[in-house]
Amino acid sequence: MSVIQTHPTAANVRLREAPQLALSTKRGFKSIVAGGLTGGINICIVFPTEFIKTQLQLDSGRNIMTAHHSVMVPYSSTLSWSHSVLQSKNLKLYNGSVDVVKKTIKEKGLKGMYRGVSVLLCGTVPTYSIRFGVFDFLKGHFCGRDGNLSPLARLGCGMGTGVAEAVLLVTWVETLKVRLISDQKKKVPQYRGLGHAASSIVRNEGPFGLYKGFTPTVLKQGSSQAIRFSVMESLRSWYTGGDNNKSVPKPFVAMFGAIAGGASVLGNTPVDVVKTRMQNGSYSSSLECARQVARNEGVRGFYKGCLPRMNRVCLEVGLAFVIYDTVMEVFKTVWPSK
Repeated sequence: MSVIQTHPTAANVRLREAPQLALSTKRGFKSIVAGGLTGGINICIVFPTEFIKTQLQLDSGRNIMTAHHSVMVPYSSTLSWSHSVLQSKNLKLYNGSVDVVKKTIKEKGLKGMYRGVSVLLCGTVPTYSIRFGVFDFLKGHFCGRDGNLSPLARLGCGMGTGVAEAVLLVTWVETLKVRLISDQKKKVPQYRGLGHAASSIVRNEGPFGLYKGFTPTVLKQGSSQAIRFSVMESLRSWYTGGDNNKSVPKPFVAMFGAIAGGASVLGNTPVDVVKTRMQNGSYSSSLECARQVARNEGVRGFYKGCLPRMNRVCLEVGLAFVIYDTVMEVFKTVWPSK
């Protein structure tokens, strides 16, 4: 009898383990394709806020010297510099997000708000493919038998995802985007388009010119994705109680994504400011850039463009997770797993 009882017990153990192993998140090529579709749809919606953020971050102002004649000195037909006081005044091009929109549309039309979108679109599709593909790959290797990640593993998988996308794509794409947007501010633009901008930078600065701001970009992307995926996975796990078979309603997915995006903005906007300034080609190193910002603009200088970036990122991340989940649900019907 004891032998007969032992065999059903072993069978029961195997039956219980099978569904757990089936919960692995290794979704392979589907994650890459779904990520690319997510990025393309997303960027067409949120690019204007990215444009506003970049313009505000690049607007460090111009120092203008003006001479003021002292009223304490009797009027003389011949103005003497000894009777005048030189004053320096820093003039900003924009007074805020709304001012950026007004001046850009007035000078360039509505198309001006999408200057540089081709660069970002070409970069965003593969970036999102890498982002979701790498995260699913890492999650599939580091999750527990129940398909869930530990808090430390969430941070690690997110960090690895951000570093991968920064090294492979984001750095040079962001460099081209910043250069094109900055070039628009000139009376006579230097670049005729994406290809011309890339070739000009490589010709004048070498291949590494496209990788200016590499260190802050890696730090920004790594910390950003670590925070976003960690917060998102934590909120999903909290809502479902750790049950991967339970779906999260789309409004909650959007809300969780917006919270994750907002948390990442608060955590790494200073790095984003340094990255943007570096990619504009105005500084020799990230450390010098940080020192100049701190000396000339103080702590507030490191949070320039924080509000429009917050608006953009919350919208982008919330939309991204909703679009991605929707695409993966469609794939279950049109592209079923074998």
